[in-house]
Amino acid sequence: MDPIILLDYAGVAVFAATGALAASRKQLDIIGFLFLAGFTGIGGGTIRDLVLGVPVFWVQNHDYIVVCAAMAILVYAGAHLIESRYKLLLWLDAIGLAAYCVFGAWKGLVVTGSGVVAVVMGMLTATFGGILRDQIAGEPSVLMRPEIYVTAAMAGALTFTVLHIAGLPLMLSAGPAFLVAFLIRGGALRFGWSFPPYRSRPGRHPEDIP
Repeated sequence: MDPIILLDYAGVAVFAATGALAASRKQLDIIGFLFLAGFTGIGGGTIRDLVLGVPVFWVQNHDYIVVCAAMAILVYAGAHLIESRYKLLLWLDAIGLAAYCVFGAWKGLVVTGSGVVAVVMGMLTATFGGILRDQIAGEPSVLMRPEIYVTAAMAGALTFTVLHIAGLPLMLSAGPAFLVAFLIRGGALRFGWSFPPYRSRPGRHPEDIP
């Protein structure tokens, strides 16, 4: 199997695990686990392929659905052994983000040849599944947490795109890009890295506007 495809499977598997962990925190049944794992695992890649106008990856290859189901069952059987499931969810999400921002950027570059589109596809692929997971599960959205999130995906996708366009072999571009994204997101989780928040006065309520 092409090593870059392994990143795709890794991204799907890890994001599926985070969806199943979210289901465990909500004490859902096995169908809830399967649904959230599948939705999270394939969500970002589905949106990417629809935007790019290419066949949706899991429709062409149902092995991705099997991977999501396997992760759901695995977490269903063992989630009770984990002391802090939300912390594990966030760290697995960081791994999935790093893998998926690279694969998304690669696919965007292969399909369009545009570096700009590649970076956007990497960001979209890496973040959309986690955002959907949190919305459906009623978890605090990773997007709304103060730590750096989307920026980590952008940095990884940008690193891959620049290195690959510069002529480096595929995996010599993918490896450093994965590390950049994971280290930024991991550092944000460990040390609370964030950008300065907006500090101006809040917007007025609609009823206060004349």
